[in-house]
Amino acid sequence: MRVITTIQEMVAERSSCASSKKVGVVLTMGYLHQGHLSLVRHARKENEILTASIFVNPTQFGPHEDLASYPRDLPHDLNVLENLGVDIVFVPTTDEIYPPDFVTYVDPTGPLASEAEGAFRPGHFRGVATVVVKLFQIMLPHQAYFGQKDAQQAAIISHMVSDFNLPVKLHILSTIREADGLAMSSRNAYLNPQERAAATVLYRALQAGRLQFNAHSHAEASLVVRAMVDTVGTEPHVHLDYAQVRDPDSFAQLEVLRAPALLLIAARVGPARLIDNFLLRADGSWDIGILVNV
Repeated sequence: MRVITTIQEMVAERSSCASSKKVGVVLTMGYLHQGHLSLVRHARKENEILTASIFVNPTQFGPHEDLASYPRDLPHDLNVLENLGVDIVFVPTTDEIYPPDFVTYVDPTGPLASEAEGAFRPGHFRGVATVVVKLFQIMLPHQAYFGQKDAQQAAIISHMVSDFNLPVKLHILSTIREADGLAMSSRNAYLNPQERAAATVLYRALQAGRLQFNAHSHAEASLVVRAMVDTVGTEPHVHLDYAQVRDPDSFAQLEVLRAPALLLIAARVGPARLIDNFLLRADGSWDIGILVNV
């Protein structure tokens, strides 16, 4: 496995790859968990050359967010990626991605960028879109793999690829969950045992919302929202930011229950801010993630 730290070297390495070989990428901020690894395993099966990135992107963190304390363990991450058969890992510094004269950003607009996470984290998706398009330009993947847990991010990247005619195929894979339903997240490391137990209420809230959705199709979406809010209200250690029902592509808020739909939830648990979702596809099937034992 090659570990590359500069854009110049990454571009040269990518240029040396045979044009006939399919190249996949998994973009990460490191501190890898089973959710990341499921993307890597899936990508390994579908690509002749597999690349990954590890970069904690400062432009997607707000001024009072956890950039400085975001968990990092580069030696562990590199060891895991090598064991999974990754060919190239790009690990740039902040100055490499954002040199002093950097002035151009990709700034998504509309409800997709301003609602839900966009309302609570202004500028977040500007940072996400900018770093993703830059990494795509440097690493030139044919296929890229993201997780459904970050549903709004995935929708923004999907629109960006379409809007800019980027030659990359996106794969959005199911959320990987711990055995009790908690979605895998690097920020779960912030939780003490009591907080960790309390955090499972997000999954229970989504389950409650799904039950209401299935029982009251074409009714007011507020029924599902109320079920999620009430469930979170049973856990005093969890402070809800929002529980919503939105269109998974446009992120317009749904007033009436119909497919496709996205049940979204975000909450603060101790020092961690956690997000999660269930996806109702257009065909009426649900993607609620995959439970694993770790």
